[in-house]
Amino acid sequence: MTDTDARLQPKKKGLTRRQKRSLSRGVQYVVFVAAVIAFAFAADWGRLANQFAQEDVARQMFPDVITLALKNTVFYTVSGFVFALVLGLVLALMRLSSVGPYRWVAGVYIEIFRGLPALLIFIFIGVAIPLAFPGTEIVGGTYGKAALALGLVGAAYLAETFRAGIQAVPKGQMEAARSLGFSPARAMISIIIPQAFRIILPPMTNEFIILFKDSSLVLLLGVTLEERELSKFGRDLASTTANSTPILVAGLCYLLVTIPLGFVVRRMEAKAQEAVK
Repeated sequence: MTDTDARLQPKKKGLTRRQKRSLSRGVQYVVFVAAVIAFAFAADWGRLANQFAQEDVARQMFPDVITLALKNTVFYTVSGFVFALVLGLVLALMRLSSVGPYRWVAGVYIEIFRGLPALLIFIFIGVAIPLAFPGTEIVGGTYGKAALALGLVGAAYLAETFRAGIQAVPKGQMEAARSLGFSPARAMISIIIPQAFRIILPPMTNEFIILFKDSSLVLLLGVTLEERELSKFGRDLASTTANSTPILVAGLCYLLVTIPLGFVVRRMEAKAQEAVK
């Protein structure tokens, strides 16, 4: 075959890059639909409904699941989050301080409390402190202990979030404030920290969601019937009724708070990206 004949023969064309992507996407959809169908047919929905979806059992939970359990859960979370905000900001400023001991203390605290499971923090608050300091009572009883435990856990994460937010503020802001006669402390409080708050709102909201779920560990502190949060409330009724429907209802109550907050976080992140563009 001559070179001329070879050039005249039609070239074999393969799939374009767009066609390959479309084919790959189609295969993924088919696999996903097949998996959903297989799961739907394999599950015993009758047994699941009998164990987790008894309407009469769910009806027994209202209105206490909202007026008592959800209210306590929100109160524990908000009080712990406020304490975490204050302590986290102090730790962040210590990490950024020019004084060595401040940086070391803050660094040790952050590494320890970020590394320990929240479960151990609650056990420490509920058991170790009374043993170490006999007769000592934390203000607020169970509510105070819950706020302290959640705050200690959240502060370690918020401290790093605050530090990143403060460092994200352009250095020219501090220089401009100093040129106007502001002291370093006043410039930090009046100029830098408010801007840092706007930057870190999405991760702060994520931390609130995490603390909201961690509030389920309050049961380790020994709560009364009036101090129960969602998880304890659901577990108690599940034991009483010998049915898991209360667990499902309690989980749905968590979602009533976490899903809207997750939507808020996504909206804030989208607006932040638009502002950057």
